[in-house]
Amino acid sequence: MSTLNSLCLTTPELTLSIGAIALMMVAAYAGDRAVRAISIVSVALLVAAAFFAVSMQGIAFDGLYRADAFSAFAKVLIYAAAAISLMLAPGFFDRTGGLRAEYPVLILLSAVGMGMMVSATDLLTLYVGLELQSLAAYVLASFMRRDSRSAEAGLKYFVLGALASGILLYGISLLYGFTGTTSFAGVAAGVKGGLSVGELFGVVFVLAGLAFKASAVPFHMWTPDVYEGAPTPVTAFFASAPKVAAMALLVRVSIDALGPATDAWRQIVIFSALASTILGGVAAIGQSNIKRLLAYSSINNVGFALFGLAAGTASGAAAVLTYMAVYIVMTLGSFICVLQMKDADGEPVETIASLSGLSRTRPGLAAALAIFMFSLAGIPPLFGFWPKFLVFSSLVEVGLWPLAMIGIATSVIGAFYYLKIVKTMYFDEPAAAFARSDDAVQGVLLVVLALLVSPLGYLAIPALDIVSGAAARSLF
Repeated sequence: MSTLNSLCLTTPELTLSIGAIALMMVAAYAGDRAVRAISIVSVALLVAAAFFAVSMQGIAFDGLYRADAFSAFAKVLIYAAAAISLMLAPGFFDRTGGLRAEYPVLILLSAVGMGMMVSATDLLTLYVGLELQSLAAYVLASFMRRDSRSAEAGLKYFVLGALASGILLYGISLLYGFTGTTSFAGVAAGVKGGLSVGELFGVVFVLAGLAFKASAVPFHMWTPDVYEGAPTPVTAFFASAPKVAAMALLVRVSIDALGPATDAWRQIVIFSALASTILGGVAAIGQSNIKRLLAYSSINNVGFALFGLAAGTASGAAAVLTYMAVYIVMTLGSFICVLQMKDADGEPVETIASLSGLSRTRPGLAAALAIFMFSLAGIPPLFGFWPKFLVFSSLVEVGLWPLAMIGIATSVIGAFYYLKIVKTMYFDEPAAAFARSDDAVQGVLLVVLALLVSPLGYLAIPALDIVSGAAARSLF
């Protein structure tokens, strides 16, 4: 394929890259007074990139990059989550004046990296995309430079992220050394006859590095501190778009590159899934900060998504994609509710105790948060039940019904702390009322996302099944 055709297939990444460079020049000359215009253009670029992602199909740069139904599905989710995160930022930063012109640019560059991750068909493309996403994320975590918690979050994320990148790169070098190639197809051919000791270590290190990006146990330790310390719109971004990119990359690597060694990596995935659901549920119970609780909630939900991957089938991969689609809606909605938690002076409030009696002081906000909590817990008839049903069904199809039973049992742990928040809002004595929000964008998004995870979401099942099924089959 010619270079021109390859460049055409990478139109989503080119659109965001060129747009980010141009907007950075605007930021350099116009300064922070242009931040709203830059944010609006950034959202438009993300929408355009999503359109191009759906339109492109093919293999580029001699097998380094693939545009297919799987990458298109993941990119649409990533770009949508990034766009919503951009919309949430002005309402949060207006109070402090901390929204800088480079903020939207960093989101765009991170989205470029995530796009490369989900389209990677070579270990080197994978690493470059992952590092581009991570470098932008380190800066975003510490964006509020005068806030010690934000600076601490950025430093912890950088140090632990560098360690995970080293582990991943070491695994890539082992796979290259023992298979003689970095392409996913070549690695799959190399491990087809069985894993040597060196290849097995390579698989373990690669999966460990990717598990860090997905914040799966035992590589989850950065998540609660970074989620708590980073600015809330940044935390909403971390909990949605990069999570989708990491899970999609993990699925592609496992199926595309390590498909012949399914029995080997399935054991690792099962362990991580069980550990994530159990630890994510148990550790969240004692939390008093709502952002830390949502951090453990994200770990818990990654564990459930990994159950779908453990099946190793097309239906399991489709279940993972559906799970992540519903997960980002629930998570973004939950963080919009957190953004509404402000005291009378407009200062952010993050304690769970401050939600006491919210149903009497802000009934609409309490109802929205209750919908998201019930949905995250997977309680029918809310839409969060459906993706859990799919991942457990995919396990039963391949005979892993004991694992499905354990997963169902661990979901009860998560339901406890979600219901605890609902109980606090509806049955405890009212705490000081939150200040009313005048951010129309947050209000509209909150209503739309709450409706999507309500029973009305079941109307989207036929379309979602068709799209996720087509995306998953493109890997097999």
